[in-house]
Amino acid sequence: MTSGSPALLIIRFLIPLLIGNTFQQLYNMADTVIVGRFVGENALAAVGSTGTVMFLVMGICLGLTNGFAVLTSQRYGAKDKEGTRKSVANGVLLAAIIIVCMTVLSLLCTNGLLMLMNTPEAIFEDARTYISIIFAGIVCTVFYNLLSAFLRAAGNSLVPLYFLIFSAILNVALDLLFIVVFGFGVAGAAIATDISQGISAILCWLYIRIKVPELHPLKGEWKLSGFITRKQLHIGLPMAIQFGITASGTLMMQSAVNLFGETAVAGFTAANKYHTLLSQGMLSMGQTMTSYAGQNYGVADIGRVRRGIRASLVIMFFFSLVVGAAAAFGYPYVLPLFFDADANVAAMLPFAGTYILRCAVCYYPLSLIFIFRNSMQACNYALIPTCCGVMEFFARGAAALLSMKLENYSLAASCDAVAWVAAGLFGLIAWLFVREDLKKKFV
Repeated sequence: MTSGSPALLIIRFLIPLLIGNTFQQLYNMADTVIVGRFVGENALAAVGSTGTVMFLVMGICLGLTNGFAVLTSQRYGAKDKEGTRKSVANGVLLAAIIIVCMTVLSLLCTNGLLMLMNTPEAIFEDARTYISIIFAGIVCTVFYNLLSAFLRAAGNSLVPLYFLIFSAILNVALDLLFIVVFGFGVAGAAIATDISQGISAILCWLYIRIKVPELHPLKGEWKLSGFITRKQLHIGLPMAIQFGITASGTLMMQSAVNLFGETAVAGFTAANKYHTLLSQGMLSMGQTMTSYAGQNYGVADIGRVRRGIRASLVIMFFFSLVVGAAAAFGYPYVLPLFFDADANVAAMLPFAGTYILRCAVCYYPLSLIFIFRNSMQACNYALIPTCCGVMEFFARGAAALLSMKLENYSLAASCDAVAWVAAGLFGLIAWLFVREDLKKKFV
């Protein structure tokens, strides 16, 4: 990604990522739709109420491991083949240590987190069952995302897409098998997710081993290096902290929503799944800019980094308009898909609409967060993007606490929108300072 038109390169790299991330969300939505239709409204609320807990734990893991791939991207861009392979080996070994620690810790803390979030008693057991199985499969999710990040670091966004499409189809099939045929309930949805992610991880590793020798470490390179570990943790730890901070704010938002009962939680859950599907373009652009900025930083072409950021801002402006319209006008038609014919969808739509409409008008600030944060991280600026997460946390947390104090659902539903505006503006201002600092470093 170090030569050619930045805009065209970004678009070509972005599209497979967008398709892949959308497929990933579609099979996550399949869990929700199948649970809602075949197990019931309370089961849907139970799965939805665990989303922020899962985001907290998985976000910390994925923040670390995605940070590991930044060094790989820089070394690949600099055509340092040995350094690239050693970066991959070190990242895999570090990820294995993190997986063991996070799996044990998350399983021990599950009950406490669910109680802290005011999870309604009627859905508590289903929520605990679902999230415990997901946590037991952290190894599958982390290794799939880590290996995909290594492939993207080498400029390959197509192969992870192919494996993900296969995995998405498998997940839906397993959902139907475990939930509809075997009657496993919410446990079946969690098991299907773990298996699907695990198969994606295996396929990615086999492909790297056979087709991408520059990412496949040699026998003598499978060891932890103090220097590489420090470099990877220097980037990965702030990313993990940032995810943790953001997720903590999201936990507060979910806690506020949970106070309004099962109907509000079910409506909010369905709307949040729809929003998450629509916002995959923002996540995909962030992943794109990690690889783009990382490779160009690796060859010290800072002017090209700046041109790429400008191109991404234009692309995401138009994308935000499209998905915002889809959110605002599409939710009344999409949300009924999550429930069976006996569910009182009319009672849930006001809760869902209040949330999704606030998201719809704030998608461009959300885009700014991903563009600036990921680009700065790829250029070895770790602390400033973390501060962006802190800003997001305080904005979301303040809105959540105020909504709980006033018992106002509208405020609870505004938490995400408020956080995106605050963090997006902070990211823009921070990038202006980083841009000037980069000019001084590479004059």
